[in-house]
Amino acid sequence: MRQPLVAGNWKMNGSVGSVRELLAGIKAGIGAIDKCEVAVCPPYIFIPQAQTELAGTPIPWGGQNLSTETSGAFTGEVAASMLLDFGCTYVIVGHSERRTLYGEDDALVAKKFAVAQAAGLKPILCVGETLDEREKGVTEEVVARQLDAVIKLEGIKALADGVIAYEPVWAIGTGKTATPEQAQEVHAFIRGRIKTRDAGVAEKLRIQYGGSMKPDNAAELMAKPDIDGGLIGGASLKAKDFLGICKAANDSV
Repeated sequence: MRQPLVAGNWKMNGSVGSVRELLAGIKAGIGAIDKCEVAVCPPYIFIPQAQTELAGTPIPWGGQNLSTETSGAFTGEVAASMLLDFGCTYVIVGHSERRTLYGEDDALVAKKFAVAQAAGLKPILCVGETLDEREKGVTEEVVARQLDAVIKLEGIKALADGVIAYEPVWAIGTGKTATPEQAQEVHAFIRGRIKTRDAGVAEKLRIQYGGSMKPDNAAELMAKPDIDGGLIGGASLKAKDFLGICKAANDSV
């Protein structure tokens, strides 16, 4: 049985005060969550605060992005070693917003995955299709291309310790919602594609759902056999909502 992972992607949100309040709320309720791994990915500037406030808890933290470079004249970038200096366990790579707003292509995302893993971070690799791509019926083609970029660069074994997050981009902040069946279909495709190369890796790999998961739909999504947690955006900014999702994941085990 794979241990679910629920990770909060705070995106560009937060203040010193709100981070303190949010983490206090999560810590207060985390004791009842004993079968699900719970992580948070704050903006870079709040990672030191998360490190301080989460010390001694079972909650790991991570970055939302990283550079492919180790150091140098790359203004505004953050290296894997810097994330490690502040105790990060995870880092998100290839989030749909990085792909669509900042032009990150499959090759760059694959390189970020490789750099993160080589440094000792656990990459959360985001894949998923836009509304236009879904309506054209090329969802599997798009997701396969995004996965294959990483497999071609690093080999199938690299996915054994990684995490994949399926993001139907069309269901994020649009009012549209992927049904549990639609989500499961793509999760099953991802696992099946990896299984053709290595059944052991496919069985071990955790595949999160990242399409506007909330407390009221989390249990139904988590009940699907190939959904192993969630990469949570807006709902991760409220402790009660985030813990509700974590409880659903915990109860699914």
